[in-house]
Amino acid sequence: MLEIFDSHAHYDDRQFDADRQELLAALPGEGVVGILNCGSDWKGSLATYDLCRQHDFLYGAVGIHPGNAGEWNLQVRQQLLEMLEHPKVVAVGEIGLDYYWDSNPPREVQQEVLREQLVLALDRDLPVVLHDREAHGDTMGLLRDFAPRGLRGVLHSFSGSVEMAREAVGLGFFLGISGVVTYKNARKLVEVVQEVPLEHLLVETDAPYLAPVPFRGKRNQSGYIRHGLERIAAIREMPVEEAARVTAANARRFLGLA
Repeated sequence: MLEIFDSHAHYDDRQFDADRQELLAALPGEGVVGILNCGSDWKGSLATYDLCRQHDFLYGAVGIHPGNAGEWNLQVRQQLLEMLEHPKVVAVGEIGLDYYWDSNPPREVQQEVLREQLVLALDRDLPVVLHDREAHGDTMGLLRDFAPRGLRGVLHSFSGSVEMAREAVGLGFFLGISGVVTYKNARKLVEVVQEVPLEHLLVETDAPYLAPVPFRGKRNQSGYIRHGLERIAAIREMPVEEAARVTAANARRFLGLA
């Protein structure tokens, strides 16, 4: 059985309301040894805080996603700080920049909220889970600013170029590889998986989203990571068991669990 550590999921999502506890209880039987559940708004962060205290193999990241940057205020910041004191809350996220949707808050608002949360992560010596959609330049600019100050983290569902991947890895960051790696049009991501040292790759679902082939378009779940691992192993011409072992060890190192 493969050793699976899902470095990014959203089991607080309403798509899991009907069977959340049953599904989570079954995942260890599919080889899932760990999950990082990521809050993306205030409600999701509260739900993540509850979930990570209910399941030994599930850990929490709390934060405000760029699409929800309008929620940010001093009260939210203080409550996040309080949740980050719990030993099962091991990262700040999902945070970042998203310039894709016109309905998102203005770029300068997203950048300010992200900077405040990066400082919060530095103050607590915790890694960050970074969302970057159509914002590669500004994202890398912030990494160049904060990484020398000790910031560490992962670029979730990485979608950039090999050149960007190399720079991010050079700054000490991990790259999250989602089910997108199994899609026929994932040429850039395949090249990244070929070129970046395996020790800097994490595997993730983004559940309930981004299900891999052959489940594309359906609700994703952590057990499906085996399909992404099989693709990674094929790209790198290595045993899938080794790809699973190394990426699980990477996740533990990323989260300070090793």
